[in-house]
Amino acid sequence: MDKIAVLIPCYNEEKTIGKVIDDFKTALPEAVVYVYDNNSTDKTSDVAEEHGAVVRKEYRQGKGNVVRTMFRDIDAECYIMIDGDDTYPADKAKEMCSAVMEEGVDMVIGDRLSATYFIENDRRFHNFGNRFVRSLINNIFNSDVKDIMTGYRAFSRMFVKNIPILANGFEIETEMTIHALDKNYIIKEIPIDYRRRPEGSFSKLNTISDGYKVVKTVFQLFRDYKPYIFFTSISVVLGVIAVLFMLPVIIEYWHTGLVPRFPTLIVCCFVMLLAILLFISGVILEVMTKKHRQLYELLVIRKRKSE
Repeated sequence: MDKIAVLIPCYNEEKTIGKVIDDFKTALPEAVVYVYDNNSTDKTSDVAEEHGAVVRKEYRQGKGNVVRTMFRDIDAECYIMIDGDDTYPADKAKEMCSAVMEEGVDMVIGDRLSATYFIENDRRFHNFGNRFVRSLINNIFNSDVKDIMTGYRAFSRMFVKNIPILANGFEIETEMTIHALDKNYIIKEIPIDYRRRPEGSFSKLNTISDGYKVVKTVFQLFRDYKPYIFFTSISVVLGVIAVLFMLPVIIEYWHTGLVPRFPTLIVCCFVMLLAILLFISGVILEVMTKKHRQLYELLVIRKRKSE
């Protein structure tokens, strides 16, 4: 088992991967650096090997697939995950590892948004997207995480070996953050300087399609982790709509004893029935989710004892 494992998922980072490896070898000389090449068409793997990294392949395309494989394959006491694009500095790596190994933190977040991200990043939709997703998750989970989608993180062994990763792409960071919040893992944020990509290096993140996937993931995880709030919110909206449209029909019947708008009444009754069913579904699923949390805690405890 490694003491510290530096995990670098890579796709076409030939121009930057060598410097990233060298920086982390200098900052964490005791660490083993792993580069997982995700079907690169350039010389990413060759450059990584030349700079002393352990290079492995992941043929399923997408960052989520790479992270899932890395977490399964590698055994270490502390994990550092970093992108291979040289936008994150290595000088905070030692502090992040210390938080995991000495303070018992489960996930350390390299917080770009409290430092230089909005200055260095000139893609406005990315800035808006980061703020939007941060606000959405913090409101849903009653938290105060500063940077939801950063690619620079440190993890404890317990966190890495007990997270069920379902994401395939760049939404992986959002999924990890929500999992940590839901399971009450200890989270610490450390501000880091973010820098622009070097000349000739290009982002693989598509603002529209990947942004849509991230927001979609947030709502799916909201449904899965907070079913009572999710289904009750929809139930309340449908209930209000049904009452608003049914009220004139009821008033008219009160005054005249007639119901001339039967189609409206029938539709409103069905909408109200749907609202009631959604509310009941939310209650049932919330009980199931609570039971799953209890089972998860028991499994983690048993796994820790067996190790």
